[in-house]
Amino acid sequence: MVMMKAAVFVEPGRIEIQDKPIPDVGDNDALMRVTTTTICGTDVHILKGEYPVESGLTVGHEPVGVIEKLGKNVRGYREGQRVIAGAICPSYTSYACQDGCPSQDGGHHAHGYKPMGGWRFGNTIDGAQAEYILVPDAQANLAPVPDGLSDEEVLMCPDIMSTGFAGAESAGINIGDIVVVFAQGPIGLCATAGARLKGAGLIIAVDGIDERLAMSRQMGADITLDFRKVDVVAEIFNITGGRGVDAAIEALGTQQTFESALRVLKPGGTLSSLGVYSTDLSIPLGAFAAGLGDHRIVTSLCPGGKERMRRLMSVIESSRLDLKPMVTHRYALDDIVAAYDLFSHQRDGVLKIALSMGR
Repeated sequence: MVMMKAAVFVEPGRIEIQDKPIPDVGDNDALMRVTTTTICGTDVHILKGEYPVESGLTVGHEPVGVIEKLGKNVRGYREGQRVIAGAICPSYTSYACQDGCPSQDGGHHAHGYKPMGGWRFGNTIDGAQAEYILVPDAQANLAPVPDGLSDEEVLMCPDIMSTGFAGAESAGINIGDIVVVFAQGPIGLCATAGARLKGAGLIIAVDGIDERLAMSRQMGADITLDFRKVDVVAEIFNITGGRGVDAAIEALGTQQTFESALRVLKPGGTLSSLGVYSTDLSIPLGAFAAGLGDHRIVTSLCPGGKERMRRLMSVIESSRLDLKPMVTHRYALDDIVAAYDLFSHQRDGVLKIALSMGR
């Protein structure tokens, strides 16, 4: 049995490198040799036990690599081809997919609804922080990397770029809109970039870390607000002449940021929520205008599939956006425990870590 190295969730607070068998390839699958991957905030939720997964699962959901082997039904690809696969890998055969919500693939079943059904890597099947990953429904999910683009240039596409852009898309941003993005971690930075690409006329970014506020200006923010120094809600109403914002994107997942995003909306504005919440939310009566403010609250899960990935890589290939500056640290897979320690404690200005397989 041929083995590979993989980062495995053992128990809350413990992810470690273990040897696991290289997966067998089914007829509709592809085996990808991972060359670069990364750590996501959701992986930290898994590490801390805040999001439950099975012990022994390989974590991670952002693979960049090379096709090692193709299932017999997979057409239009070749072994040795550089590819990515989205963090969400829909089958496009489920009710949710055919109902226009492929990210929720697999969510419907006889005993109720399980959200996030399309998120399989590092959730319900082995993920990307390994030397190899098995991509299910490969015909729908493998996206060739354009010639000339490096691993690090496309590393954000499988998850955070797709998710951040979804926040801007779901917000329904029109040309000239005023948009605020709460939290400038990797997803929030991509939401800021997405708001710029959607044509927002004024983008306000909120965070409390100087390096992230500086990066947000690179991504398209016009005004940055440090919540440690100003009353953000009051300042946004001052900036907008009392009108409020057309759209508020929440990219952290806390009661405080959610509530602030709701409070700064204009009548008829949209709160686009990207945060992963670990406790119940409450909606303040006044901020919600007692339910009569014509507000929209919309959530998004990272869109996946090969066409989504193609579009994202096209944005990078055409130089509309450069996300390489978001890769602040580089580690080998063997050093993943140290990488998790750095990322989970947000030390040393970390934004995203490029994990190489050390080959």
